[in-house]
Amino acid sequence: MKEIKFEGLLLAPIAGYSDVGLRKVCSQRGADITYTEMISAKGLVYGSDKTEDLLHTTDSEKTKAVQIFGCEPYYIEKAVEHNALQKFDFIDINMGCPVPKIVKNGEGSALLENIPLAQQVVKAALKGQKPVSVKFRLGVDDEHIIAVDFAKAMEDAGASAITVHGRTRKQLYSGKANWDEIAKVKKAVKIPVIVNGDIIDKKSYDEAMQITGCDGAMIARGALGNPRIFSDIKGIELPNYSLKKDILEHWETLLLYHHKNYVLANFKKHIAYYTRGMRGQKQIKLDAFNAKSTEEMREVIERFD
Repeated sequence: MKEIKFEGLLLAPIAGYSDVGLRKVCSQRGADITYTEMISAKGLVYGSDKTEDLLHTTDSEKTKAVQIFGCEPYYIEKAVEHNALQKFDFIDINMGCPVPKIVKNGEGSALLENIPLAQQVVKAALKGQKPVSVKFRLGVDDEHIIAVDFAKAMEDAGASAITVHGRTRKQLYSGKANWDEIAKVKKAVKIPVIVNGDIIDKKSYDEAMQITGCDGAMIARGALGNPRIFSDIKGIELPNYSLKKDILEHWETLLLYHHKNYVLANFKKHIAYYTRGMRGQKQIKLDAFNAKSTEEMREVIERFD
């Protein structure tokens, strides 16, 4: 089993955004570990083309993780044995997704309320002969913060590392991440702990690491439209940096792996982030959303400063 260094800066698994193009440019800008969007274990087992489309990777990714979700140990075990996962360095289990349709199926953050089952899921994932990590939230709500107990249970089940999102399921993505609770988790377990939530720049990174004492930091929304956040935090100078270069790299990478119509439709949401704070952003975004071909979208990208 390959030894993984669960430390440094990690690009989060962001549903709808952590595609192969974003992972490539973020890796080039300093992300140490990158994660796919969350993948359905059942989708893998049943051979869903849509599921396997999320599994493309590039050589730029230093350490590659695939994040899967599910609550049935049988399907988890079958999924991690899938040939499409062999190229990944480790398996991450999503036990934090708060989306109602996921929770209603007993998956994602629903597992916070069933620790024995969550442990069975981890043990099933270990059948894939790769390190397993778990990403979860503080608890269901403020009255039921169970992060420390859950973390200990994941460690006992065999997880190599854990990532803690400093919000409860009830919070969804609102409010402030509670780094103090993550600090308690770090003190309670021996395996590496990754802090996640509200890390958007060097200042917030430094504060999160100081408060939690964690081994690494996972960046989610802070990386959207801003791949250089990783080099900024690391203090890596980028002479003659060009956001346009990153956007083109992202765009062209997607075109290598996906049909152009798919890329055209899905890249528009990335453009909305890339244009944040940019001069003339409204018009650029409007033109991008109105683009009817990859040629038209390329022309829009070329207008970036």
